[in-house]
Amino acid sequence: MTETTSKYADFEGLRERAVALRREGLSRRQIRDRLHVDNNDLLNRLLQGEPAPEWTKRPRAKDDVRAKARELRLQGMTYDQIQVELGCSKSSISLRVRDLPKPERKRSREESSAIGRRGWEATLQRRDVERQAQKRRAADEVGAMTDRELFLLGVGLYWAEGTKSKPYRTQERVTFVNSDPGMIEVFLSWLRLVGVDDAHLRFHILIHETADIAEAEQFWASLTGAGPEAFGKTSLKRHSPRTNRKNVGAEYRGCLVVRVLKGADLYRRIEGCWCGIVGAAARADHRNRT
Repeated sequence: MTETTSKYADFEGLRERAVALRREGLSRRQIRDRLHVDNNDLLNRLLQGEPAPEWTKRPRAKDDVRAKARELRLQGMTYDQIQVELGCSKSSISLRVRDLPKPERKRSREESSAIGRRGWEATLQRRDVERQAQKRRAADEVGAMTDRELFLLGVGLYWAEGTKSKPYRTQERVTFVNSDPGMIEVFLSWLRLVGVDDAHLRFHILIHETADIAEAEQFWASLTGAGPEAFGKTSLKRHSPRTNRKNVGAEYRGCLVVRVLKGADLYRRIEGCWCGIVGAAARADHRNRT
């Protein structure tokens, strides 16, 4: 018989001592160290049926939440109301009270839906008011713009939205396309700043065939202030039976293409200025990092 086997041979005697120690209020670790029992399975068998002393039990805050959730459910509260009251998720509430009977419905589904819609509409209105106020504050922060600021803005705007020459297709043209009237206005202001004459501008509208084409043509003509001779033929995007347009609102007027005649020199200037902006930004970033 090995030493380990002989150590645990008197199981009943060992259990009697373990139970006595447990009833004195010792923890599992204390009993293990006192009896020199290193095998957890054996220790479980020795203490089987003996509850742990109260001092070893950790208090569980979740028990209080569970009891409160069940109390509120029995009072007839919904999951939403309990969530507001306790600040926990609906999923955790469900786990704690789903065995309890559902509160009696006090309103019809239609009435509840109408109340929910009214509450959501009020929330949307409040958010919209906050959103518009934030936009106004941001707009006020801009203030007046210097010519240099407009110049740099226009270069960045063009490099983001304008056509660019490619290594595989050298095409030094100034062509800007956008559907946002504000972007078009800023770009036209920039063109005037850099000395482009209105006579050197040509416009072209790209639009879905199911849109209000006449209204779009009138809108872009009014925005640019250009006459009919400056506009090319409107290009229509044809639809297949599976076409599902998303931009169907009254604000949709297609895209406007702005092209500068004989704009190669201007294009090279834009590209060079953009390289200068990238380099200046990198140097500024380096200063900010050090």
